[in-house]
Amino acid sequence: MSTEKKSKEDKGILEVAALENGTAIDHIPSEQLFKVAQLLELQKEKSRITIGNNLHSGKMRRKGIIKIADRFFEEHEISRIALIAPNVVLNVIRDYEVVEKKKVHLPDEIIDIIKCNNPRCITNNEPMASHFSLIDRENVTVKCRYCERKTGKDDIIIK
Repeated sequence: MSTEKKSKEDKGILEVAALENGTAIDHIPSEQLFKVAQLLELQKEKSRITIGNNLHSGKMRRKGIIKIADRFFEEHEISRIALIAPNVVLNVIRDYEVVEKKKVHLPDEIIDIIKCNNPRCITNNEPMASHFSLIDRENVTVKCRYCERKTGKDDIIIK
């Protein structure tokens, strides 16, 4: 039996199980992890999902990660994540190897994803899609097309 001790790096690898094929969503701020899961409607997912939260991160101190077996996201799906977690990295995995890394990017127009914070806005009183324009990419600020109310990242309400 080997008596050698495992390094911190070796132990960290074991925190979340390996994925044969699918997508690993990494560098999710811990406080946003479950919002990302909700936004991606993971409760409807039939594939195996592994969620880790408050994991050690050199860049962020602590982070969340979501691994979804046999699921690969379209650009419009991953751009939604950027609303609440703009620095997320998506790792596309095939045969246990990362074959592609994608940074999420905020779209210029956000349609029917978030709710307007103005209770008098037409989108909250009529059956119609909300429509926001991105006005500040760095601070994640959007503006409603209909009532022109500006909403910052911390006040965004996902539909």
